[in-house]
Amino acid sequence: MESIYPMMVDLTSRRCLVVGGGKVATRKIKGLLEANAEILVVSPTVTKQICSWIKDGKIHWRSGLYQKEDGENCFIVVAATDDPVVNHQVYLDAKERGQWINVVDQPAYCNFHVPSIVRRGKLTLAISTQGASPSLTKQIGKELSNLYGEEYVLFLSIAEEMRKYIQDRVPDRNKREALFRQMVHADWIDACRTRPDHVRAEMVQWIDEMIQKPL
Repeated sequence: MESIYPMMVDLTSRRCLVVGGGKVATRKIKGLLEANAEILVVSPTVTKQICSWIKDGKIHWRSGLYQKEDGENCFIVVAATDDPVVNHQVYLDAKERGQWINVVDQPAYCNFHVPSIVRRGKLTLAISTQGASPSLTKQIGKELSNLYGEEYVLFLSIAEEMRKYIQDRVPDRNKREALFRQMVHADWIDACRTRPDHVRAEMVQWIDEMIQKPL
């Protein structure tokens, strides 16, 4: 793929197939679980972590070798076995059905790539090199993880609440937009890190004061 179209996809209750039960498959399943997908795993054996998810009822498992019908009615298909022949067959079957398919470590057999993800509450940062350099993807992911700390979880929670607070109290669109821009100032991010128990009240007070001021 010369270029890709980045997007965030809601996988809630979407049926997804993961072929394979090893460490790589475990990582892929973890990401799908975080997206609330409905997951079917097909593999003769699975890791302890996958087994734990199965026992907890979080995923479905068919013990055995991959069969074409496993992919029926699946939104996403992931091939993560250590057998290139099986992976290629999974790819061919998914392509025939017009499905989204990702074959681990085989960019030519993918019509979507799974980026490296940094999550901070409602903030999701995705990094991809389209398979050109997974090492660089991981490196940038670590840099972003250090740059965007847990304070962003609190900030976005408060910001979402304050956005509604402003919308309910400020009829003038220009003034609303000005407040929204000022609300994402670095000082408020810092306050979420240094004064987490007080920042919400401080922001409400600041907004109330700003509402009274002319543009």
